[in-house]
Amino acid sequence: MTRTISILGATGSIGASTLDLIRRNRDQWKVVALTANSNAAELSALAREFSAEIAVVADESHLASLRDALVGSGIATAGGPAALTEAASRPADITIAAIVGCAGLAPTMAAIEQGRTVGLANKEALVSAGDVMMQAVARYGTTLLPVDSEHNAIFQCLAGNDPANVRMITLTASGGPFRDWTAEQLAAATPAQAVKHPNWDMGAKISVDSATMMNKGLELIEAWHLFPVGLDKLRIVVHPQSIVHSMVEYRDCSTLAQLGPSDMRVPIASVLAWPTRMDTPCAPLDLAAIGELTFRAPDELRFPATRIARAAAEAGGAMPAVLNAGNEVAVAAFLAGKLSFTRIALEVEALMARFAPPAPTSLEDVIAVDAEARALAVQMLEPA
Repeated sequence: MTRTISILGATGSIGASTLDLIRRNRDQWKVVALTANSNAAELSALAREFSAEIAVVADESHLASLRDALVGSGIATAGGPAALTEAASRPADITIAAIVGCAGLAPTMAAIEQGRTVGLANKEALVSAGDVMMQAVARYGTTLLPVDSEHNAIFQCLAGNDPANVRMITLTASGGPFRDWTAEQLAAATPAQAVKHPNWDMGAKISVDSATMMNKGLELIEAWHLFPVGLDKLRIVVHPQSIVHSMVEYRDCSTLAQLGPSDMRVPIASVLAWPTRMDTPCAPLDLAAIGELTFRAPDELRFPATRIARAAAEAGGAMPAVLNAGNEVAVAAFLAGKLSFTRIALEVEALMARFAPPAPTSLEDVIAVDAEARALAVQMLEPA
């Protein structure tokens, strides 16, 4: 049976992996909407290849290029934030929400409001707007499936089990490229070194988040919303091989772990095929060749980001949104050579100490908190 799908963020890494799986099963899928930020050339090529109903660029200045590239195709085109939200509102059996940053909040909410299935890969949806988003999921009866490898692993390990029987959920972290560096080495780390992740092929921002361990802190907050077992039952462990993607321990001391290659097509396939399974082109694990799997506790002295993220979750309300906004500003400053690596997490913590807005009750509130937090973070980074 043919299913319909929309991909918000089609030209990013998640979008590319999703389309690769669809390409291998073309007769099973009908593409409704594809969106991108500004890459009109790649978006138009994908829209033609998959016969999408509509292609949308978030940056309206690239709309003319998109239209020119799709002349005669019969594919509708649009541009701007409102067009993204409209595209996400189009009925589809499943929508992959993979727009990076707070630009993805409104489209993700629009997809949730359709009451169908949303494959969530946008971190900000749950980090910045978790309470608002999860209330909408419940209100509209939406099936929310996590795309991130860690949360997808937890989802698989929880299948058929009562969360009340969970003793502990463990998110695994690779530790990033600096996991064995000394404090002195970390202080001198460069952007070029930070973006070289040892296991995953990711964008610059998320690679830096992995290096600081903030990525795992953000995932902790996401897990807190997705799996309501309580913060005290969520922990992080460093697992350099990135083979075990997460684990769930039950009250009888039985632990279920999901293992797989470091390839996002594995969790995406889990989402696309749920509640069944589908083939992927990934190489199966050869545990004998891998040899050993190792684990160790995170070092929150060298990498305080996970401690800071947990504090944001404990504070609740708007604080996770403040954390996220401050981190994005600090990471951008680091990548621009204006901030040292070890100052990233500390700047986020300083912002949280200065800015504690009321808890947001709507998506508009979340966006306002995000904007104000970013402005203050930028101001705090300016020379005295």
